Amino acid sequence: MEVTARLRFGRIAPNKARLVADLIRGKRSEEALHVLTFTKKAAAKILIKLLKSAIANANQKKTIDIDRLYVKRITVDQGPTMKRYTPRALGRATMIRKRTSHITIVLDEG
Repeated sequence: MEVTARLRFGRIAPNKARLVADLIRGKRSEEALHVLTFTKKAAAKILIKLLKSAIANANQKKTIDIDRLYVKRITVDQGPTMKRYTPRALGRATMIRKRTSHITIVLDEG
């Protein structure tokens, strides 16, 4: 039985989050938590919270054995981009793109 957790409008660029998501895809949930704990990327903290949320969701369903959970699917999609401007030389302005991510994690019993 599948269990999901979603983060929408996360303030991290999708490319940065995908690098960390690739590390835990297909791993057991306990092993994935260990990998994320020792990863020195900003996306790791976000994914730890999301993975713990998915495990808590599984805990609410009494039919699922938490010790047998693994990361079945994890997707990082691009959310809306916030556009900001910063001043440059000769009165010009340059756009700064603050990208957001939609992250979905699916756990399953294995």
